[in-house]
Amino acid sequence: MKVLVVDDSKAMRMIIIRTLKQSGIANLTTVEAGNGLEGLAAVAEHKPHAICCDWNMPEMKGIDFLKKLRADGNETLFGFVTSECSAEVKKEAEDSGAAFFIVKPFTPNAFEAALTPVLVH
Repeated sequence: MKVLVVDDSKAMRMIIIRTLKQSGIANLTTVEAGNGLEGLAAVAEHKPHAICCDWNMPEMKGIDFLKKLRADGNETLFGFVTSECSAEVKKEAEDSGAAFFIVKPFTPNAFEAALTPVLVH
């Protein structure tokens, strides 16, 4: 399973990738991007099975990245990994097509549960 991790913090991308590996997902490979614009390029190049994205980033916020993907007809499983956890933020994410919402701090089980719909065995 190929997962694109989009976060403006290199340290947070490393923590998310480590946690994904701890979740026990088989055949996991990861691709990284530092913001939504880089994420769009990474989606086009790498065709990930799932995207784990931060909400607040420079250049292009996570919600704008998601809306652009959906407007382009891309239905890749998309979820947010963020400290933004208000009801309004969650509703906007869901209404825009996000499949999951993982709030920081997170656990390997949170990723396993979120990504189960597209696990490639």
